Amino acid sequence: MTNTDLTQQPPARPGTNNSGGAFRRELALIPGWAYVLALVTFGAVQAAMHFLIPRDPNAPSFGERVFLGILAGSVLLVWVLLIGYVNRDSKRRGMNPRLWTLLVIFVPNALGFILYFLIRKPMQVPCGNCGTMLQPNYRFCPKCSTPRYPVCGHCNTPVQVGDLFCNNCGRMLHEPMK
Repeated sequence: MTNTDLTQQPPARPGTNNSGGAFRRELALIPGWAYVLALVTFGAVQAAMHFLIPRDPNAPSFGERVFLGILAGSVLLVWVLLIGYVNRDSKRRGMNPRLWTLLVIFVPNALGFILYFLIRKPMQVPCGNCGTMLQPNYRFCPKCSTPRYPVCGHCNTPVQVGDLFCNNCGRMLHEPMK
């Protein structure tokens, strides 16, 4: 075995991505402004818990303020990051990002988030010919009319790559090779 054999990485399995997994790819979708806003919000909660609340004569003890500050700050931090995620995710799914961002901000008790995750559209896929983003249920590209799947030339029914005859109309899909 040579030195070059030892330094080579094993080939990746087909269909896998070595960049870290699906959760990491979804986290990368959160925009930078959401991270900044989340940290500012967390800091503002900490400042309020340690500088404003102690002035109240019935203020909680220092330990309670630390616990409540971390708890409330963490909840708001996650809420802001989820808003950023919904903003970007709705855009890549062909939904209105402004509408969904406002919905998750103003619908109380996280119902906006729950509603978004229940009714969001599936991921769009690019057209193999022109690159236009398509909904997964589209059979043809609306821009260039290229079929997404092989289809029968007579009845436009989707067929498998190795089929000789259409399973809908029975016509021969291509001439046999001689």
